[in-house]
Amino acid sequence: MTRKSMALIGLAVVAALMGVGVYALVGAGNLEQQQVAGTCALNKERQAAITAASIGEVAAFQAADRAGSLSDLAFVDANKVPVTFTDFVGKTVLFNLWATWCVPCRVEMPELDELQADLGGDDFQVVPVSLDLGSDEKPKAFYEETNLQHLPFYHDATLATLDTLKQAGIAYGLPATVIADDEGCILGWLNGPAEWASDDAEALIRAAMQ
Repeated sequence: MTRKSMALIGLAVVAALMGVGVYALVGAGNLEQQQVAGTCALNKERQAAITAASIGEVAAFQAADRAGSLSDLAFVDANKVPVTFTDFVGKTVLFNLWATWCVPCRVEMPELDELQADLGGDDFQVVPVSLDLGSDEKPKAFYEETNLQHLPFYHDATLATLDTLKQAGIAYGLPATVIADDEGCILGWLNGPAEWASDDAEALIRAAMQ
C-alpha cells in the first residue's frame, strides 16, 4: 500500500470522526430485491476478469454479481443541460459521485483527472457528478483551484443519483464509484476513495472494457 493510499484511508477516517467530508455508511438495500432499473445480463468471463483485477490499490472494488443498469440516472452538465446515462452508450464509464465537502473526494479528483487523461477517449469516459447542494459555484471553483483539465463537469443538486444507488445497495456514502459497460450495465462498484491513476486501476479498467 502506498503512502497516498494510506493518506486517503486516513482522511476518510478523520473526516468520519469530525463529521465533515465524510465517506459514511448510510444503510444498504438488498440488490436482489431493489434492482436499479433496466435489463442487463452479466458476462461471467468478464466479471471473472474484473474480480481478478480487483487487487492492490483497487482491492475494494466489488464485481457485480447481479444484472443492473444505470440508464435511468440523470444530472446536468456544466451548462445546466440535462444529461442521462444513455448519452454515454458506446463507452465503458467510470461513474463517480463526489462533493466539495467530502475530503476523500477532493483528494481523489486529481486521480480521476489523470485517469481520464490517460485512458479517456472513444471507448472510455470518467463521469464525475458533484452532489453539492444549491448552485454549482463551489464545485466549479474546485475544478479551477485544482486545475482539473480533463474531467467533464456534471452536477446533481437533487441527490437523486445517490439515492438511486443507495436503494440498490450499491452506494453507501461518498465517494462512490460505479463502472458500467458500453450499454450502461453495471459491472461493479467501490465505496470510498481509491488511487484511480495507479497501474492497478488501469488494469481494472481494461478488464472492464473486454
